[in-house]
Amino acid sequence: MTRPTGRPQRGKARPLPPGNTFYTPQASQARSSLERSSARPLMLLHQLPVWLVPIVLAGLLVTGLAVPGLLGAVALVLVAAFLSWLAALSWPRLGTGSRLQRVAAVVALLVIAGIQAVR
Repeated sequence: MTRPTGRPQRGKARPLPPGNTFYTPQASQARSSLERSSARPLMLLHQLPVWLVPIVLAGLLVTGLAVPGLLGAVALVLVAAFLSWLAALSWPRLGTGSRLQRVAAVVALLVIAGIQAVR
């Protein structure tokens, strides 16, 4: 059952997104390998509460920016790794501008992580 907001009730699994497949048709072997190895973690993320992933990422980002040293750098690298993974999965569907934005965001996080590591 869904609530009027369109979200599933608590304790109920969210339905899968529409479509026939998770995989890119006629993809290279590397792309197919990435998609297949990412299918299970994506399903796990899909079943988590909607608010959990953004809260965890925001917590890691704030920790990375606020805590100098290795701990802050590690938090930022974790955020960069997660964003890189999502960018890699969505890469075939993105236009040039969107690709550049994702690369810039990851590079910026890694630069800030490097700065935090030496503070």
